[in-house]
Amino acid sequence: MKRLIAAAAVLATLAACTTTSPDVISKYDAQHMSTVLDGVVLSTRPVVVEGSQSGIGGTAGAVVGGVAGGSVGGRRDSLAAGVIGAVVGGVLGNAVERFGTREEAVEILIQLKNGERRAVVQARAAEALNPGDSVVLVTTGGKVRVTKAPVVSPTAVAPRT
Repeated sequence: MKRLIAAAAVLATLAACTTTSPDVISKYDAQHMSTVLDGVVLSTRPVVVEGSQSGIGGTAGAVVGGVAGGSVGGRRDSLAAGVIGAVVGGVLGNAVERFGTREEAVEILIQLKNGERRAVVQARAAEALNPGDSVVLVTTGGKVRVTKAPVVSPTAVAPRT
């Protein structure tokens, strides 16, 4: 029973391992210089980012299924049930990992100030982006996130003397 709970905890943890959210920054991207481009949102559309299949979910499921199946019946029955349990557990664990790591996202089409267009897919953020919104594309370590452009008042930027 303890093993079953531990395997379930591992599978639940997998669901929280990855995200494309612009609100979550990798610790490896902290304190690194980023490139910032200004643009305007042309359109957005909802998409789904497919979940990952690292094999951890399948392995955990196979272990749990094998242990559960191995505890059924006598010696001969427990061996067959253990093998069947491992196969079924592996398939189910893989499916749980895949669907547990899927995320609702948005594809954003952006017109840059220089006329070029970019498309970025990211998880839905705390702030909604709509066509016509001024945005910044922040690129760090090969990853891009889109956020609303900060509003800067003319008095906030003082000329140098």
